[in-house]
Amino acid sequence: MSVGEIYIVGFAKTNLDNPITKKYIKFLLAFVVDEKTNKILDFEMSAMFKITNDFVKKLFVGKRFIEDEDEIIENIKKRYLGNSQKSIIVAYKDAIKKYNNYKN
Repeated sequence: MSVGEIYIVGFAKTNLDNPITKKYIKFLLAFVVDEKTNKILDFEMSAMFKITNDFVKKLFVGKRFIEDEDEIIENIKKRYLGNSQKSIIVAYKDAIKKYNNYKN
């Protein structure tokens, strides 16, 4: 791990009937970001299935954490048709807020 990598976690709520809520209580997205380039190096989320985590990971890794926000959100809306779509977006925005607070 290089010195310029940071770890950020974003939180969101999911519907009470969502299996993620039953298993994890809160919905989490975790990012490893290169602080110099803002590039997302790694990603994981609290998901019930590995395939879900792997799919959503492809929507984030390689993108710039802040600069590509609109593109990332649009891809989530178009390509992720699961119950947690809104929660992914909310948790991502929460992570961005934490990152901006850290940078300032």
